[in-house]
Amino acid sequence: MRDAYVVGAGQSKYGSFPDESYRSLFQTAVENTVDSVDHGIDTAEIDEAYVGTLGVGGRQLGLPGPAVTEHVGLHGVPVTRVENACAASGYAVRQAVMAVRSGMADVALAGGVEVMTDLSGDAVRYWLGVSGETEWERMSGTTFAGVYAQMASAHMREHGTTKEQLSHVAVKNHANGSKNPKAHLGFSCTLEDAVNAPDVAEPLNLYHCCPTTDGAATALIVSEDVVDEYTDEPVRVAGVGAASDRVGLFQRDTYNSVPASEKAAESAYEEADIGPDDLDFAEVHDCFAIAELMAYEDLGFCERGEAGPYVESGATRIDGELPVNTSGGLKSKGHPIGATGAGQVVEVFDQLTGRAGERQLDEPAVGLAHNVGGSGGAAVVHVFEREDRASEEVDA
Repeated sequence: MRDAYVVGAGQSKYGSFPDESYRSLFQTAVENTVDSVDHGIDTAEIDEAYVGTLGVGGRQLGLPGPAVTEHVGLHGVPVTRVENACAASGYAVRQAVMAVRSGMADVALAGGVEVMTDLSGDAVRYWLGVSGETEWERMSGTTFAGVYAQMASAHMREHGTTKEQLSHVAVKNHANGSKNPKAHLGFSCTLEDAVNAPDVAEPLNLYHCCPTTDGAATALIVSEDVVDEYTDEPVRVAGVGAASDRVGLFQRDTYNSVPASEKAAESAYEEADIGPDDLDFAEVHDCFAIAELMAYEDLGFCERGEAGPYVESGATRIDGELPVNTSGGLKSKGHPIGATGAGQVVEVFDQLTGRAGERQLDEPAVGLAHNVGGSGGAAVVHVFEREDRASEEVDA
């Protein structure tokens, strides 16, 4: 198969935008993506499009893909709507990579969009709940905060993880998000703020939970045959892994990990011919603070049970040995369900091409994006690399 490359990526601002629609948010993301392509691109060159969205609120549940692509002028381009809960646009990126690698397309647009802030709290909880196990979890009144609270309780019980360690995730991600002009909650917080926030679902409090958000994000994936037309500094899709699992938490063998994440990461590492020690940074799915801690273990950043001490050590801060969620993560940047996975790719692209502003790392070569659907019913992991920098590291 052919190699696939990211040559452009962009997003709208994340937040609450009563004057915007899902179409206008997607248009902003596409415009920013096109502007990010070094040598420029004509949207008429796009062969395929993949759009991730849950359709929160029921808006345009049928044919949301064409509804947004025709709005940005992609008339006649085949578009596929991808729905995999919070992993929708992570899987949309995967589909675009598959299309390019297979030869079906030379240029593919992948992204996602969601509008979530124009609903009541009860309505939002309903639409979030549709991504959980319907018969035995959602219909019995369990919320996602409740499901992840069960995970947090299990991790605390088995590994001694503390509420303060959960709070370190929030402090780190808000510090990063305060430097991200596109973040929904772009402010910093203290450890005291995070520890003492009101409870949402014990042991998770307000600072351990991400916001519901409006936003869109897209990326352009191209083949090795045409990449030189668009950039002299290509970002290669080095590895892709995906996996599914039982939708209901109660159906799984473990409450303190996400097996689908571990399987997806193993596949992505194997394809990229690297291990977690080779990563320079990562964007991981931190819908709740415990989700980020579990991701450290599932993705091999630390040993099982060591995520709490690992975050407490500062290893995942922006100046640590493996910066995680330099964008601010879902916690600070925001979580527009359908756009979240593609938004992670935007941050990885920005870091690898030196566009991350105050958050910029020192010439990273390899980055990872990890996107989870629901409480772990689906997961997708992408490994991206700057080939020129990666080869320099090998030579060194």
